[in-house]
Amino acid sequence: MIHPRPFLFAAAAVFALGGTVIPARAELPPLIPREILFANPARTAPSLSPDGTRLAYLAGDGGDGAVLNIWVQTIGADDARQVTHDTHRGIFEYHWAWDNQHLLYVQDRDGDENWHLYSADLAGGEPRDLTPFPGVRADNLLADVNHPDEVLVGLNKRDPKFVDMYRIRLSTGEVTLETENPGDVDTWATDPDFRIRAATALDAGTNDTILRVRDSADGPWRDLVRWPFMDVGSVLYRKILDFTADGKGLIVQSPIGSEMTRLVILDIATGKELRELAADPRCDVWNVWWEPQAMINPKTHVVEAVGFDYLKPRWEVLDPAVAKDFERLRTAADGIFTVTGRSQDDATWMVRFESDVRPPRYEIYHRDTGKLEFLFADLPELANYTLAPMLPKVIPARDGLQLPSYLTLPVGVEPKNLPLVLAPHGGPWAQDDWVFDPWTQFLANRGYAVLQVNFRGSTGYGKNHLNAGNLQWGGNMLNDLTDAVHWAVDQGIADPSRIGIMGGSYGGYATLCGIAFTPDLYACAVDMVGPSNVKTLFASFPPYWSVRKVRWKRRVGDVEHDDAWNRKISPFYHADAIRAPLLIAHGSNDPRVMQSESDSIVEAMRKNDRDVTYVVYPDEGHGLGRAANNLDFMGRVEEFLAQHLGGRKEPWRQVEGTSAQVR
Repeated sequence: MIHPRPFLFAAAAVFALGGTVIPARAELPPLIPREILFANPARTAPSLSPDGTRLAYLAGDGGDGAVLNIWVQTIGADDARQVTHDTHRGIFEYHWAWDNQHLLYVQDRDGDENWHLYSADLAGGEPRDLTPFPGVRADNLLADVNHPDEVLVGLNKRDPKFVDMYRIRLSTGEVTLETENPGDVDTWATDPDFRIRAATALDAGTNDTILRVRDSADGPWRDLVRWPFMDVGSVLYRKILDFTADGKGLIVQSPIGSEMTRLVILDIATGKELRELAADPRCDVWNVWWEPQAMINPKTHVVEAVGFDYLKPRWEVLDPAVAKDFERLRTAADGIFTVTGRSQDDATWMVRFESDVRPPRYEIYHRDTGKLEFLFADLPELANYTLAPMLPKVIPARDGLQLPSYLTLPVGVEPKNLPLVLAPHGGPWAQDDWVFDPWTQFLANRGYAVLQVNFRGSTGYGKNHLNAGNLQWGGNMLNDLTDAVHWAVDQGIADPSRIGIMGGSYGGYATLCGIAFTPDLYACAVDMVGPSNVKTLFASFPPYWSVRKVRWKRRVGDVEHDDAWNRKISPFYHADAIRAPLLIAHGSNDPRVMQSESDSIVEAMRKNDRDVTYVVYPDEGHGLGRAANNLDFMGRVEEFLAQHLGGRKEPWRQVEGTSAQVR
């Protein structure tokens, strides 16, 4: 996911025209209806078939976007047909199988994250559940161009704590155990023969990362390298990207030898670094949802390009064979681009373009001619509305740490004394980046400045930035957010009496900390699925997180055995200090942060006679997946912020199909 630089303070600028200075019009643009921003798009997520002749995409029943299903059509023909028929939650992630005949997708049950892997056969019939095991979670799906009838998938079938790898034959549904997890492996990787010969393990005592290999598909495992805990970024990042074509090297994201993570090749025999492929002194390799943004040829296993994301993403081309293609795509992009798929003969690519002020659009790129063929855009109705640029900023924390951040200002009004919403990201071992974000555009359109901060503990900016967040939940991680708010006030951008905070997951925890530990700073708060008691959060982790739990203890603190520390960093124990009104939402099936986390803080606030509105969604998990629930909650958010911060609002109305329960 490359771009013209957004202009600074567009709403407050003056423009010279024919020698006359004309002040900008101090008026917000028309309201963008919530339905446009938060309902499912009519079509989205197109994917190219391996033979390059067909297109799959997500759309609703009848194409209305209400519940997303998989559709398929021949490219250039008017023969679109629906191949799945879910009527409740919809499908959010799918892939073509290399056989051109099956579409693979995952679904859970109302947000419980026990994903099942399904296969839809384009010859007809009902989709097949390839992992029909109650309470078992499918994970780590691997496929290979030279083995089109097979996939490898991780299942915690043998033991809920450990993910073993199974080989599934698509034509028959046959499931066979491929590799058993000894208990510490987190991810797996296959060699050019599609055999599992590498793994990433976590030391149960130290949480050091171990790259483990074997010299044949049935040979013994051996530890290749050990990376110390303090050197490694997010444990969720896929460290092993691929084998080299000869099977003698591993392409990995390496944290060793540099402050920033680099892309390198390791010798599979010795673990020594053979070659650095790419690095950026300002940032790590670019990861999106913990997936490295590296384009690797599936047949040759050559790394063709790799992304880096310091304030804005950029591509570094490594293979001259694609240099011309990337230059053409850069020229065509008015933002950033990613190649999301390619045909088996590599003649045709699927390309996604987006920017901070434009939702994703999808085009087919023909390599022989250099021509782009437009398919469709997400949320095309937004072309009729004015969106707000996302301005990269680097904000100093009180101890001098530099915080890469983004400021989005409402268009059409002077950026002075505005109501501001601070939006801490989740994770916390993740990052905000420069991208189209419906939440941000929604808030800016309503008249709020929006501030997103990569506080210490965020990933993407090197090991020092990450490790500065160790043992700082409720401490310096919160201070970074406080300092960013003071920066916005000192710049004259934010009205100190109209500051709100809004986040989900860890961002919800940061929201609760903000109003509990700095109660004078915020006029109101919105929390989605945020933990309030860190000890009970730890106790509720799902079994398959067992190999990661040591990382949590080392980065957060041993809250299960140190009650004083837990009380210090848990907002639940400071609920009596909260004065700001709170709006809170939670899904009943959340496997990461149990609903009891929100129940507890709500009960504590009400016991102290504090203003809290609590909405529970019985058919949701860690976030809101159903469009009706998303629309319902964002309508409530809009009313709440308008009441307490004074922004604009579209009138709230009941949303048909929502499961919302106000408690």
